[in-house]
Amino acid sequence: MSENLRSMFLGTAGLSVAAGAALLLTLLRTPRPGDLAARERTARLFLLGLAVQSLHFMEEFVTGFQDRFPALLGLPAWSEQFFVVFNLFWLSVWILSAIDLQMGVHRLSLFPVWFFSIAAVANGVAHPMLAVIAHGYFPGLITSPVLGVLGLLLWLRLRDLTRSAP
Repeated sequence: MSENLRSMFLGTAGLSVAAGAALLLTLLRTPRPGDLAARERTARLFLLGLAVQSLHFMEEFVTGFQDRFPALLGLPAWSEQFFVVFNLFWLSVWILSAIDLQMGVHRLSLFPVWFFSIAAVANGVAHPMLAVIAHGYFPGLITSPVLGVLGLLLWLRLRDLTRSAP
């Protein structure tokens, strides 16, 4: 395996864990029937989170997260192309799932919403920790606390929007 590919896999391993947890929640929890108002409130909160995620991505990109994070792990820097495509791919998936959330909750479409919620909370914790490790500013630090709070609020809404599967 090339060093760059290894860097991409290892550097995003935390997100893979978050995706696994999101898949588990998707399988273990089922949407509650009805309550259109709750779905719409959840979708609006999710869209607000996506707007902040877009700002977070921009902050990370402009301040060199794609170079500094892999280096902190002893890995080669990520190409700007990989970093941009990776982030735009997930933003696209999340936007589509927000649309589905507004139209009617389908169990499988909750996976990206759970994933976003978990990843947002992880960002809210990880970036301040990375700044402590770096002894100063670390790319993404400014927007990460807002993202973390929105992720937690979304988690609570998702918990209320779903119930344990029979």
